[in-house]
Amino acid sequence: MHRIDAHQHFWDPARYTYPWMAGAAMDPVRRAFGPDDLRPALHAAGIDATVLVQTLSSLAETREFLAVAAATDTVRGVVGWVDLTSPAVGDDLDELLDGPAGRWLVGVRHQVHDEPDPDWLRRDDVRRGLAAVQSRGLAYDLLVRARELPAAIEVVRRLPGLPFVLDHTAKPRIAGGRDEPWSRAMPELAAQPNVSVKLSGMITEADWAGWTPDDLRPFVERVVDWFTPRRLLFGSDWPVCLLAGSYKDVLDGLTAALPALSPAEFDQLFGGNAARVYGLDVLL
Repeated sequence: MHRIDAHQHFWDPARYTYPWMAGAAMDPVRRAFGPDDLRPALHAAGIDATVLVQTLSSLAETREFLAVAAATDTVRGVVGWVDLTSPAVGDDLDELLDGPAGRWLVGVRHQVHDEPDPDWLRRDDVRRGLAAVQSRGLAYDLLVRARELPAAIEVVRRLPGLPFVLDHTAKPRIAGGRDEPWSRAMPELAAQPNVSVKLSGMITEADWAGWTPDDLRPFVERVVDWFTPRRLLFGSDWPVCLLAGSYKDVLDGLTAALPALSPAEFDQLFGGNAARVYGLDVLL
């Protein structure tokens, strides 16, 4: 069984402007990160492959990430970006898929939680864009918080044939110890069989300087209960995670926070589910 990190990033602030990277708190990660920076951490953790995820609303970045995947032995899939609201969304997807590295495109994502409208996912043009994603055999990553979960639930129901992957467990307020809107909405999303969830991005929702696995555990245990091990994916969210801990800290923290899993369930979480959901089997 391959060990797969289903969520990591690369970026270069000297080449692109990242709106989410504003403020002094982001100084520790405001530098270029590429495959050579990640490789030692993957080797130490026993991770064989990764899914590289978009950081910008940019077709140019997606093209570059596909080229990185084609040239990098560890990157086995790319979750890129297209403008779902564009009438040309199908053409954009076809251009990416038909390109020299198009085989590495496994999904699409948009930073929905940064949209002013909490109902952005309910828009007719967005739904048409998601239908174009589905028709091309790709997955869609949901980047939402509790505010956007009602819209996410509706669109997931309307597109039962599209595999959705919820990033970062919808970013609950782990630092506060509870998130009631998140707790109320998540079971309804988990009840939709076409949704999987990444156990990722949690330490940066906790107290960066003082988190422990005990802070993660109440949230992790509920997500495992709601989604079941068959729909859980491990993601490091590297290098964003470096704001609160190392790659090893992410892996050790999650492992300590998990409820008891069988060896087969553990294998699914750390590889098998990502390969199935993103169709990575032919790319490994």
